[in-house]
Amino acid sequence: MSGHSALYVGRVKHHRFRPRPHSLAYRVYWTLLDLDEIDELASGLRFFSRSRFNLYSFRDADYGDRTGRPLKPQIEAILADSGIDCEGGPIRLLTMPRVLGYAFNPISTYFCHRPDGSLHATVYEVHNTFGEIHTYVAPAAPDAAVQRQTVGKAFHVSPFMGLAMNYRFSVVPPGERVSMSIEGHDDEGRLIVASLNGQRAPLSDSALLRLLVSHPLVTLKVTAAIHWHALRLLAKRIPFWPHPAPPKRSVSLGATVAAAAEGARRS
Repeated sequence: MSGHSALYVGRVKHHRFRPRPHSLAYRVYWTLLDLDEIDELASGLRFFSRSRFNLYSFRDADYGDRTGRPLKPQIEAILADSGIDCEGGPIRLLTMPRVLGYAFNPISTYFCHRPDGSLHATVYEVHNTFGEIHTYVAPAAPDAAVQRQTVGKAFHVSPFMGLAMNYRFSVVPPGERVSMSIEGHDDEGRLIVASLNGQRAPLSDSALLRLLVSHPLVTLKVTAAIHWHALRLLAKRIPFWPHPAPPKRSVSLGATVAAAAEGARRS
């Protein structure tokens, strides 16, 4: 298929440093979907559909406010409320599709561009296994090859980590490769780092069929891995944090690392 949408095939890794080390790594893949191209993709691919069952599918209701309304206006409204105007430029979503009707994405990332193609902001939509969603918005640094951003943690993801943390993102936006590193820091320093890396591939029926064989039931595997590693953390006697009340606001605003450092200097 032509256009900006694509597949990215790679690996996810997590490493926890304290109070006892713990690591995981597994193979995974993502679709990069230009939100203006999804209907064209669905009509041009046999094994990918929008809002109906297929080997692979995309449902607007899995994202945003989960009403099923078109996603692009939702993300543009979130950006506007955060003081960011992309002037109608393309928005591209890096996410795992539904596979045989099942979906779970710990994090999905919207790369929000100006009409000239320059990256203006990233929106990180985080899901936990309790069915809750929180969104982090961070402006992009102009012309930076690696986007470095920071935001305070506001959302319960794992019962083995509290909320008194900051996230530090290092992101290479999608090109021939995509990569993202998220470090979680608390008062004692770096606690955890999670990363993803992927190599671009064409989004085609043949590629989708190959992935169904080489990475079977990938979204179910992610959910199973989360619960398996939770049991291993329990066995390691990692402290357990009860589930707090959801944050009052569904969106948190971050900053580029340079802007955050300047703000800290002035304060």
